Amino acid sequence: MKSSMFLFGIVLALFLASCGTTQQSGIPSSDQLPQITDNYSIVWVGTGESFLFKDGKYIRTESNDYAFEVVQRRYANSWKSVKNMHRIHPDYDGKAGPREQTLFFAIDFRRESEEIVSLIRSSLGSGIGQSDAQFREQMIELEVEGISRFAPYNTIRITQHYQYEEGQLLETVELFKKKEGKELPFAKIQERAMIFRPTTLTTAPTTFVD
Repeated sequence: MKSSMFLFGIVLALFLASCGTTQQSGIPSSDQLPQITDNYSIVWVGTGESFLFKDGKYIRTESNDYAFEVVQRRYANSWKSVKNMHRIHPDYDGKAGPREQTLFFAIDFRRESEEIVSLIRSSLGSGIGQSDAQFREQMIELEVEGISRFAPYNTIRITQHYQYEEGQLLETVELFKKKEGKELPFAKIQERAMIFRPTTLTTAPTTFVD
């Protein structure tokens, strides 16, 4: 029992350490500030609930949960997104990197026959994806860069459900290892976010309370 728990601890440490890939490839720099007039900008604000795959099922790992905000700038047929993550659980051990992390995603879309396909560059790695023409259902798969071959995963799959009329985004992030034609699940995160867009206010939204 002690040896199995020790091995589990090693695997978990590898997973958490390998999640901190933002230190290897950061956000592209530019001397020009991003504009809001040449794109459709959305801010997503939400939370991610973490799960670890063990004994044939996913178990909750609350200490690795996070809150996040995504600034998503949609250009003609490309998106650029910056995601800020905040791990606030008191038992978070820091093995996945700092409590505050930033990720970058760039997606270029094109039509192939009846499908909308995409190429993705990110601070986690590069990959491909597919979507419908209204970007309601989207799947992205990334090959993780700079990760050890001994790590328990090497691929990330992101499945997105944009529920625009409800003002929310539901997303599942799966971490797994591709090996000999098989997918070996390791962990997943269930994300839920609300949409925010520019607006005008008729009065101050908050006031000091005595």
